[in-house]
Amino acid sequence: MIAIETNILVHAHRPEMPGHAKAKSAIRELVARGRRVGMVGHCLVEFTGVVTNPRIWKQPSSPAQVRTQVMAWTAPPKVQVLTEEADFVQEFIDLVESSGVHGGGVHDARIAACCIAHGVRTLWTADRDFGRFPALRTVNPLVT
Repeated sequence: MIAIETNILVHAHRPEMPGHAKAKSAIRELVARGRRVGMVGHCLVEFTGVVTNPRIWKQPSSPAQVRTQVMAWTAPPKVQVLTEEADFVQEFIDLVESSGVHGGGVHDARIAACCIAHGVRTLWTADRDFGRFPALRTVNPLVT
């Protein structure tokens, strides 16, 4: 399964982002090929916070636009929303300890732990900080 991290979702949603066309196309192709896709619940929350923020955008996305986008991404049958289940806690603590992350890096460990707990082995992201978690291969679809 391939999971998609917040920054790729933002690029795919916001037309003014430099990687918009690539991100949108990459997600569409991934789903069209019938691959299993994971949408981390926490990333969907972060996505919503970013695209609705009036300090970032002249015209932030409305809640209705967010609803439409998230429902479109999560509707295909091979797309699964990944939530933090009971086994997540142990994975999260192990990652924090083994990687030495702290502060803001803890949020990356949260996303990585959720992915790993659900059997995700590849995370699409433009954030190189996820390289701290060797159990999770990272791919930046904006450059590949």
